[in-house]
Amino acid sequence: MDCKLSVNINKVAVLRNARGGKLPDVLQVAKDCEQFGAQGITVHPRPDQRHIRYADVLKLSKIVTTEFNVEGYPSKDFMELVLRVKPTQVTLVPDPPNAITSNAGWDTVRYMIFLSEITKTLRKKGIRTSIFVNPDVKMVEYAAKCGCNRVELYTEKYAVKFKTNPQKAVEPYCLAARKAAEVGLELNAGHDLNLQNLQYFNENIPNLAEVSIGHALICDALYYGLQNTIQMYLKCLKK
Repeated sequence: MDCKLSVNINKVAVLRNARGGKLPDVLQVAKDCEQFGAQGITVHPRPDQRHIRYADVLKLSKIVTTEFNVEGYPSKDFMELVLRVKPTQVTLVPDPPNAITSNAGWDTVRYMIFLSEITKTLRKKGIRTSIFVNPDVKMVEYAAKCGCNRVELYTEKYAVKFKTNPQKAVEPYCLAARKAAEVGLELNAGHDLNLQNLQYFNENIPNLAEVSIGHALICDALYYGLQNTIQMYLKCLKK
């Protein structure tokens, strides 16, 4: 089965917020992404609401017909939001409030009790939970002990090393993927994946269920158009 593409629309909201008003229309872009073939929509609301706002998440939850993935640090406000919205998936990230973007995975050993309590709460509402981790077999192993359904591998290091040595770049991710399968976790990936490095990653990572891509995809859409861009990314995910 082909890996699913979830389009992160945060950068669309950045453009809207820069001018104020409703252009571009975040809700319409989400609908269009689905119509053009995306199998999911991802958002990452932050406390300062500099891109996707909590109000956007509430509205999107009513119109997204594919998988709705909400990323974020499990603060009190965030948990209240996702328990109200009940998205398909919540991806837990360890970002502090002022982080520009996600830049590390959870230390699932250190935060196992904390994460276990969060995943238990989400499971009770029927929400699939993914924990954002570095490509480290120990972090994957302990993520499973936290009670999540999936892990999302942080792929920034892969993207950087891919430019000079693709085989070496992907090796730790292959090990992490095998460990995920061993401990019964499904596998997601995201961060700095693009049209240059996505196909190689997909071809070499076993049991990859979903990638969430935002920044690179929205940038490519400026040149190729949103519909064409989504089709190009989907082509990279064909087995």
